Amino acid sequence: LWNDLWPESRHLIEVCAAVAEMRDGDGVVSHDSAGVLAGFPLYRHTPSAVHLLTPEGRRGSSRTGLQHHADLLPDGDITVINGIRCTTLDRTVFDVVRTLSMEAAVAVADAALQREAMRGSEYDERAAEGWRERMLQRCEAARGGRGVRQAEAAIRFADGRSESPGEAVSRLQLSRLGFRELRIQVPVPGPDGRTFRVDIGLEEVRSFYEFDGMGKYEELAIASGKTVKEVLLDEKRREDWIRGTTQRRLVRAEAPHILTPDALGRRLAAFGITPPRR
Repeated sequence: LWNDLWPESRHLIEVCAAVAEMRDGDGVVSHDSAGVLAGFPLYRHTPSAVHLLTPEGRRGSSRTGLQHHADLLPDGDITVINGIRCTTLDRTVFDVVRTLSMEAAVAVADAALQREAMRGSEYDERAAEGWRERMLQRCEAARGGRGVRQAEAAIRFADGRSESPGEAVSRLQLSRLGFRELRIQVPVPGPDGRTFRVDIGLEEVRSFYEFDGMGKYEELAIASGKTVKEVLLDEKRREDWIRGTTQRRLVRAEAPHILTPDALGRRLAAFGITPPRR
């Protein structure tokens, strides 16, 4: 069973096991451990320990598999999820985006902002900017601390319309390659009054980009009650329609293609797409 679990699910079990052994006052679950409690993705990151935050001035003993952090912990930064005391969503995001890789930071920031600003299929720009301002105020209050510059960059870059960690990291790598005009979830009028949405529009080169993988089609099959074969055929028809009606190239990338900007650049070049010159 353990071998079949994603890293987030494995760490959730580790968090629950650690909490079951804790005494009152041992600490508050924090960082990526609070992230899995909140349901945030941990892009290409496997936690090496359960993280606990204890207020400054109080001591906690770290050991193999358990990491105590001493830091400011106001009461307003503490909540309870499924009976476990942990940091609030805002505090969790702030701690994660300044301690993990930039790729993982953007994936978490996008997921948090999606939770904050998506209203069904509509994106609430006002709510999104309220979240961004709130998070940037945390960065300003911690100016000069470890990872705060990265946290600020990830928060400014975040977009809640991104639908998966793969899309979030794709956008980051595209930006590193020099693309600046990136539209997210671009609507394309489809047949019979339907609307198709494309993950990312590369507006400077009039092309579309989608992050792909079999997991996407398996989830669609489960949700629609169709077979994976039927879902793939529907996707082929959708792609043909988008190409034909927009006269734009459409490139698909998978997990290995977004590991680095160079890897994604090679994937784009195979489709005749090169970053705009600056």
